[in-house]
Amino acid sequence: MTTTSSPPPATPSRTRRVIAITLAIIAALVVAFFVFASLYADWLWFDQLGFTEVLLTQWIARVVMFVVGFLGMAVPVWLSIQLAYRLRPVYARLSSQLDRYQEVVEPLRRLAMWGIPVFFGFFAGFAASAQWETTWLWFNGVATDTTDPEFHLDTGFYMFAMPFWSSLIGFASAVLLICLLVTALVSYLYGSVRVGQRELRISKSARIQLAVIAGLYLLVQAASLWLDRYKTLVESGADDRITGPGYTGVNAIIPGQTILAIVAVIVAILFFVTAIIGRWRYPLIATALLVVSAIVVGVGYPWVVNTFQVQPNRFSLEEEFYQRNVDMTHQAYGVSGLTQEDFAAVTDAEPGQLRDDAATTAQVRIMDPAIISPNVRQLEQYRSYYQFADPLDVDRYERDGVSQDTVVSVRELNLDQLGNAADWQNSAVVYTHGYGIVVAKGNDRTGDGDPVFLERGIPASGFLTDQDDFQPRVYFGESSPPYSIVGAPEGTPPAELDYPEGGDAASGEQKTTFEGDGGPSLGSVFNRLVYALKFQAEQILFSDYVNSESQILYDRNPRERVQKVAPYLTLDNDAYPSVVDGRIVWIIDGYTLSANYPYSSTVSLTSAISDSSNPAPRFALDDINYIRNSVKATVDAYDGSVTLYAWDEEDPLLQAWQKVYPSTIEPISEMSADLMSHVRYPTDLFKVQRTILGVYHVDDARSFYQSDNRWQTPNDPQDDTALQPPYYLTMQMPGEEAPTYSMFTSFIPSSTGGNARNVLMGYLAVNSNAGAEAGVKSEDYGKLRMLVIDADTPVSGPGQVQNDFDSQPEVSSFVNILKQGDSDVLKGNLLTLPVGGGLLYVQPVFVQSSGATKLPKLQKVLVSFGTDIAFEDTLNEALDTLFGGDSGADAGDTDVEPTPGGTPPPQPTPGPTESAEPTEPTEPAEPTDEYQAALQEAQQALVDRQTALEQGDWAAYGEADARLTTAIERLIELGEQ
Repeated sequence: MTTTSSPPPATPSRTRRVIAITLAIIAALVVAFFVFASLYADWLWFDQLGFTEVLLTQWIARVVMFVVGFLGMAVPVWLSIQLAYRLRPVYARLSSQLDRYQEVVEPLRRLAMWGIPVFFGFFAGFAASAQWETTWLWFNGVATDTTDPEFHLDTGFYMFAMPFWSSLIGFASAVLLICLLVTALVSYLYGSVRVGQRELRISKSARIQLAVIAGLYLLVQAASLWLDRYKTLVESGADDRITGPGYTGVNAIIPGQTILAIVAVIVAILFFVTAIIGRWRYPLIATALLVVSAIVVGVGYPWVVNTFQVQPNRFSLEEEFYQRNVDMTHQAYGVSGLTQEDFAAVTDAEPGQLRDDAATTAQVRIMDPAIISPNVRQLEQYRSYYQFADPLDVDRYERDGVSQDTVVSVRELNLDQLGNAADWQNSAVVYTHGYGIVVAKGNDRTGDGDPVFLERGIPASGFLTDQDDFQPRVYFGESSPPYSIVGAPEGTPPAELDYPEGGDAASGEQKTTFEGDGGPSLGSVFNRLVYALKFQAEQILFSDYVNSESQILYDRNPRERVQKVAPYLTLDNDAYPSVVDGRIVWIIDGYTLSANYPYSSTVSLTSAISDSSNPAPRFALDDINYIRNSVKATVDAYDGSVTLYAWDEEDPLLQAWQKVYPSTIEPISEMSADLMSHVRYPTDLFKVQRTILGVYHVDDARSFYQSDNRWQTPNDPQDDTALQPPYYLTMQMPGEEAPTYSMFTSFIPSSTGGNARNVLMGYLAVNSNAGAEAGVKSEDYGKLRMLVIDADTPVSGPGQVQNDFDSQPEVSSFVNILKQGDSDVLKGNLLTLPVGGGLLYVQPVFVQSSGATKLPKLQKVLVSFGTDIAFEDTLNEALDTLFGGDSGADAGDTDVEPTPGGTPPPQPTPGPTESAEPTEPTEPAEPTDEYQAALQEAQQALVDRQTALEQGDWAAYGEADARLTTAIERLIELGEQ
């Protein structure tokens, strides 16, 4: 009998292995190249801007922290596994179940002994690399020369050191817990720890290893408890009114944490003793006592103190701590220099009452930047591929020695309007930049309600264009294309559309070539390949428009550029354009924030900054208790260059970051006089400060405790779901000798449930003018002044004033007439001005068609002083009417003669493939007596109709309605003439 052996198992062919390895290598190289291309593109971007130090610092810091985190976790875990395995008992009798476990584990033992540490090491490395900023801040932290009132430590300890030590303790705790778990698991699998028959047996080696790790873990917890004592100064105490420990915290919680930390050290020592003598009873009993102590000392005793000692005698025991909170909060938010003065507002309007405030009334802004954007777009867009910001921005310029408040916006591209013409060439090579800045007076209007422009047009013309070397082109803006390819060798015909001109399509375009240094070079094939991959555009690699002098412009939003080169800053939501030294630049405010300032109350940055002009901002660090406007940044709209200026050189956070990035920030002495004249007090900082001052405008603990004088920001009269934003205005506060560029807000009594009494309690203004001297900040800049309104002479708040406006018969008649004429009425910003010994409210009223073409035009101005209201065609007329025929001052629209019916909107502008002459605003027509008579007849008919309706006289109602219809038809007819 013969047998045939089975054939040997087939082995993979050599060819298959070679192919598999080759494909794996190719895939790895492709992935590596994509990663390299991304990093290289970042390097080129930062190198072109001159901020490679920022990128290198981040790369080095992340790599170092990854390595530290990886080794800090992997080495202890590997050592724990190795010791537990190598010190296992050789002849231990194992249960059948453990035998089966070992049969499964043993083939993978070598892989697991290295793989488990590497696995945990990678997680720890990535977690540590995310904390590099915390570590670098600790290493570069500075002293603040301000101490906390409890431990008398420098506040820099809380801002720099405490976050680092907290992260380190958390990391060490995680490492020791994992070491304890893997030691116990390996010891159990290999018989060092045996459980059975109600008995736990631990070998000597395992006992030593487990006891030592447990002891180290308890030492780390003792350090954590000790650090928690300091954390109480930045956490809400037993009394939720304040941040930081109150009486209970200082006399119960902090001593309790001290006791628990000492007990934890004692328990750790007992575990070390157990490693030597082998008795587990003492450390286990001590651990149980530690848990009981934590309940009694950490929870029970503070509850007893708070319930039976503090609550019956709260103010007498908490007064000191309330005062600490008030003082430290003032310091942390920069409001300690606030000056308050009682203000007994005059409510009676008398002739000549505004004579001493003529400079303020001359600059009252009647052109609302949140409303007139469509108007500016219709008058200044010229082509559909241009656009303006909505809302517009505000700024000021000095003209003839007088500061002029203005409404401004740059003319940027809108490639969405190219339609079918939006191919790669047009989007990336032809339409590369916007053109010009539009500047209009904030305090003036034309006869037909349009803005009065100081700078406008294509090509640009105006008082800014007259400057030497003015550069109107906008390559970097808030709406710039994702990327553009610019630049060409000398002598090459220009390819970029500069601006449209009149004439036919062929000759109606002026072209240009970018001559700055605004982006990475595309001169090499390798750079083209990198950016073709980055933007998923093969045209970059093959297009003839890409040449040896080409640059690629991207990341063009000003806020995005500043955020990349200064990642430690939180940026203001409003970047605004100005013309500085002949260049259009974007000015951006940068803040340093912290949530670790002792005894300072915490606010939500999102809630504080949200209002009707900025409904939903988002921040990485939302709950803060410290803020400084530490940096002013500029971005050149032509070449994208970014400059950072150290605005608050005393800010400790900025000082620390300057040590991290030592050559990225310029001193304030490098700021030109022209730039200094355009920087302003930042909006978001002011919003945070007004949130704080709603509660902390008081200086003493008793007023704070009684909470009988808390304020809040009123809701926007046009949007009762959002807060009213603050406004910039050149004005003269009571007691000041001259007007200055300022920002202001108002306060009404605080309430819950929406039942706030809408009367003014406070009026806050901040000097926003930094001066006009190169490198020197004005001494008055940033000074906060609070007018505390005398309760004996109540002044209506914005909501109540808006209600009074809307309920005026003359106003309601005007609105109803316009609605019947198929128009919409838009009410502008409601400004509050401390003039004439009282508070003056001013609100412009715009009218626009309710059809497709919306062109808001300023038609009326509402003013209120005390209980008196006026409603006229111009602000100057309204003030004179309000103050007995002569206000004593002239507004900015003194010489305006309003045109009834307004000016018809300009014709639609051609698309990108068409050409047209720039649209100029039509000269206003002279008002006619016939139009005025028809308007008065319509108003009177509306009043008569309403009176007849209330009296139930239907015959009179029908007659008045017929007169109203006739008058409206006549008004429409006259308006079309």
